[in-house]
Amino acid sequence: MKIYHSKQAKTYWNNLCMSTFRKREMPQDDKWILRYNNVVTFIETNKRNPSKYRIEEHDNLNWLKANRKVMNAGKMKPERVEKFRKLLEMTEQYRRKNQYE
Repeated sequence: MKIYHSKQAKTYWNNLCMSTFRKREMPQDDKWILRYNNVVTFIETNKRNPSKYRIEEHDNLNWLKANRKVMNAGKMKPERVEKFRKLLEMTEQYRRKNQYE
């Protein structure tokens, strides 16, 4: 039985199923590295930060915001802090600029 009607819906469903499966099987550190690499690849490929207006980019944006909050609270693991600071430097490089200034 097919529950999807288009190729795009099928792809979305397959990705959702695979991501759910991966979440259960991976250790926390591996999940963090996977998401970190995903965000870095997104920024390098698109030459911009994830947008809050595009639904497909919400996961990356929410991950960035949550980890920024954890780092500022001083609760981030020491081995992650340096990598995340490099990522924040990259986001500052592509920070949105006011076109009227």
